Amino acid sequence: MILKKVHFPIYILLAIFLSLYSCEEKQKNQLDKKNNLIEIDRLIDLGDKSLENVKYDSAFYYHNKAKSLCDVKTDSTRIIYSLARMSEIQQNQGDYSGSETTAIEALPFLNKTMDPSYESSIYNLLGIVYLKLFDYDNALYYYKKGLNLNIDEIRKLKIKHNIAVVYMAKQDYNRAIQILLPLTSKKEVINDPAPFSKALDNLGYSYFKVGNSKGIDYLNQALKIKKQIKDNWGMAASYLHLTKYYKQTNPRLSNNYARLAYEKATKANNVDDRLESLALLIHTQTGNQSKVYSEKYIQINDSISKVRQKEKNQFAKMKYDSKQDKEENLILKTQKSETALELEQQKNGNLILIFITIIGTLSTLFIYSFFKAINKKEKIQTAYDTETRISKKLHDELANDVYQAMSFAETQDLSSEQNKEKLLNNLDTIYSRTRNISLENSEIDTGEYFKENLLMLISGFNNNKTNVIIKNYEAINWSNTKKLTKITVYRIIQELLVNMKKHSQCSIVVLGFENIEKTYEINYSDNGIGSPKTLKFKNGLQNVGNRIKTINGTFTFDTELNKGFKAKIIFPH
Repeated sequence: MILKKVHFPIYILLAIFLSLYSCEEKQKNQLDKKNNLIEIDRLIDLGDKSLENVKYDSAFYYHNKAKSLCDVKTDSTRIIYSLARMSEIQQNQGDYSGSETTAIEALPFLNKTMDPSYESSIYNLLGIVYLKLFDYDNALYYYKKGLNLNIDEIRKLKIKHNIAVVYMAKQDYNRAIQILLPLTSKKEVINDPAPFSKALDNLGYSYFKVGNSKGIDYLNQALKIKKQIKDNWGMAASYLHLTKYYKQTNPRLSNNYARLAYEKATKANNVDDRLESLALLIHTQTGNQSKVYSEKYIQINDSISKVRQKEKNQFAKMKYDSKQDKEENLILKTQKSETALELEQQKNGNLILIFITIIGTLSTLFIYSFFKAINKKEKIQTAYDTETRISKKLHDELANDVYQAMSFAETQDLSSEQNKEKLLNNLDTIYSRTRNISLENSEIDTGEYFKENLLMLISGFNNNKTNVIIKNYEAINWSNTKKLTKITVYRIIQELLVNMKKHSQCSIVVLGFENIEKTYEINYSDNGIGSPKTLKFKNGLQNVGNRIKTINGTFTFDTELNKGFKAKIIFPH
């Protein structure tokens, strides 16, 4: 009985001490989290204000910085919002491939947010970018995904209008009319002059293209509304449609509308419409005037190409710099955590000694805690060793490139645009390699967003030197495919693309997906340097051969020196 009376208050004291310490740590973590969210929201506000003021570089920087500070487990909504803004900025600057990559980066976070409007905005951005890239099937796919979400009526009507625009681009004007005509009678559309006039304009042009005479009435009605609200951007589009409408029947009036389109597009700083109106003016003019318009066209086209390439490089550099900062901060955080852990272990050790001195009967409890702490430290050491191996891989594969970039920066005149662009391209290459190493070692999500993640992997190998073309991507039903099969196929495609990037020197890669009876086929081909027909399995290709056997599949390839590389992957449903 005496022993129990001595032990009871000691346990209470220990419990109170640990409880107070835990509360203190919890409050500290909550305060750090709150301060971090305040900083993230401040950066997002700065990014939005910069975007409103058409300061695209600053807007992209602030949103990229905000995204890098977010916790991927708890701040998914903020990550999606900033990525959507960044993708929008890249679209505005003509960087459609970059916009696609940024939007796809948001897809894995969509299932973590309860607000379907965020999901809708990402799908809408992907629809726009695929329309700009002339990939109409993918544009319709993402627009329809957005349309099936539980969103408000106004958002749905805007998506329907965008779907009609895709059908117009496909020259399926009858289907576009079927969508646009009901839109022009919706009160939500009629009450907002800008989308109402845009719907009327596209409906009128579609009627014109199918030979319906009432198209001109809709075109004139749309132009009248745009003039009332002083919408220069919209008026430029209307004048372009009217230019095409009168091109055959009234060339003089058509030419007048083309000049008005050029004037309004210039005021709105709409480069694409300026170029289109100049192209129409070139065809309707003769002599010196045609030459003047041709020179303007060449001058504007060259200028915008340089600006867009510069912006693209700058966006890539911002992403690279942000990733570097995040990795450095993670290393510092890890070092601080290790130091804090050592201090905590020392504090616990002293506490244990005090309690052992006070009462020997608690020695068993303290010994148990001691060994538990050692086990925890061993787990931390194991994690640290894993990180060290990945760090060594980064160092071995990237050190030379980084050194060359540093030497170039130190020895070359960076005020030269050519040298500056070369340095940015080198940094972009380093960023891409770092990202690829990360993807090679990251966990594969085989859930709902596997299809989007696989698409993001493939798109990551698309660059200025290599064009990766995807055919019939929807042929494989990934939702009914086993987890092991998804992982195997993902790694095989990754291995082929990495092998291509290292050795192929190709400019075009085609990945085709097929569903044939009870099997799926993935066909890979490139126009690279190829290899002799005597090529045997080595390293990466050996890995492919071993992986495909685990899912009862087959892998065959055909290659010949200077005639590219072809491979076929077959696996059961």
